[in-house]
Amino acid sequence: MRPFKILLFAILLGFGLTSCESTHVATDYDKAVDFDQYKSFAFYKPGIDGAKISDLDKRRILRAIDTALTKKGMTKSKNADLLIGIDTDEATNIDVYENYYGWYDPWYSPWYSPWYYGYPYRNNYVRSTEGTLYINLIDAKQKSLIWQGRWQGNLNPNGNVDEKTALFHTVVNEILDHYPPGQEVEKKKSK
Repeated sequence: MRPFKILLFAILLGFGLTSCESTHVATDYDKAVDFDQYKSFAFYKPGIDGAKISDLDKRRILRAIDTALTKKGMTKSKNADLLIGIDTDEATNIDVYENYYGWYDPWYSPWYSPWYYGYPYRNNYVRSTEGTLYINLIDAKQKSLIWQGRWQGNLNPNGNVDEKTALFHTVVNEILDHYPPGQEVEKKKSK
């Protein structure tokens, strides 16, 4: 019974490792900008309207941004120092896994059957949706992009409302953990 449990654990571990979703966060910013000067933010409507997602998902993302920036000590204001825009992109990936088990010759096989000729061959197709969310921070006075964060990863299009809300909060937090620039270096030093 013990070998069976070990085999079952190995199979489950292998499945768990192959089913992990990979995400990637990247940021870019203007090194000449002093980010300490930005204390307030507002959402930049032209920078949000172009996002190719539903209005419901836009509101979920904007609420998550509002929460994350408020936790950083910034305030939402009509006369803000910083304007927030978002953009999205989506791609569908189809991965083909070929399962070829080798040539089956019925005359030399220990499982000989005169009614079966050929070889076991099967393709598996896995469709996944990869999404990208950009958060753009714009200097309100100069109307110029000063910081951009990008998250890229697999999406679950069949998720319910609570799952979507939790996903967007996680994604936004992963991006804004890198704002202001240099903050992630300070976090590593303090640990």
